[in-house]
Amino acid sequence: MRVDTQTDLEIPTLDEIRATRSRIDPYILRTPVWRWQSDAVAKTLGPDTEIWLKLELFQKTGTFKPRGAVNSLLQLDAADRKRGVTAVSAGNHAIAVAYAAQIFGVSAKVVMPASAPIFRVEKARSYGAEVVLVEDVYEGFAEVERIQAEEGRAFVHPFEGRTIITGQATVGLELCEDAPPLDMLVVPVGGGGLAAGISAAVKQLQPECAIFGVEPEGADTMHRSFASGALESIESVQTIATSLGAPAALPYSYSLCRRFLEEIALVSDEEMLCAIRLLFHEMKLACEPACAASTAALFGPLRAQAAGKRVGLILCGSNIGVDTFAELIGNGG
Repeated sequence: MRVDTQTDLEIPTLDEIRATRSRIDPYILRTPVWRWQSDAVAKTLGPDTEIWLKLELFQKTGTFKPRGAVNSLLQLDAADRKRGVTAVSAGNHAIAVAYAAQIFGVSAKVVMPASAPIFRVEKARSYGAEVVLVEDVYEGFAEVERIQAEEGRAFVHPFEGRTIITGQATVGLELCEDAPPLDMLVVPVGGGGLAAGISAAVKQLQPECAIFGVEPEGADTMHRSFASGALESIESVQTIATSLGAPAALPYSYSLCRRFLEEIALVSDEEMLCAIRLLFHEMKLACEPACAASTAALFGPLRAQAAGKRVGLILCGSNIGVDTFAELIGNGG
């Protein structure tokens, strides 16, 4: 880690991010980067705008999450692995921890809200994890603390901490290596681990690239934190993009996002639904709502900033059941 002498913020170095990418390489995919060229892009953003997609929805387990989860489990010693791991998540992180635990022969007990789609619950179980269902993600964090105390399991945080964030930073490393130099990049924000990691990598490789986070209006912890300059929380998650429903901002991920992001754009559920339909009709991509957030921001609140630029979009995940997807895209054709 390199320390920003003005803020004492520990920033993952490029050497660390590259070493992490090599370390997790046997267990993850290098997801493709693809240029989106269509009439919809040209008409809405102008013919001189280039859009490059980082297709992390093709990652193992369906999202970017295994990068941080695998990196975290690789840091555990033999005693920690014997005791097992635990995690809390609306679904994607739980699935990724279950996947990583299966790889290394580690017991996993993951906590998920009872409202989590059965598709995600069963996917976590398919990797051998024991799933504990609780009322909501707030109760989930309390349950994980109990599991840690009673069973001695190592907690793999969904978005906070060096190993998680350095793992997610490998997305930005790959993007910079595989796409042309970018003027602008849009990253979905839940707790901020993905945005923190990607921005730390991209800003060291392409300092002039302007990086924007995007949150749902109904889960705007990072937006509130940027506005107040302090760590904020929300009383409840009110969005279809449950994968972005972090209950509170936390110090390390917040500090990196604050250091490297231009701003946090907000999108509505309806804007994400329109983006889901657009991505399906244009490229036959079956995205969960969180995955469509960057596209919703590009065609919505960030449209003016993007016009005429070379823009990268992070498409972060596709853990959605067929019935749910059909229901989401059903209204609006």
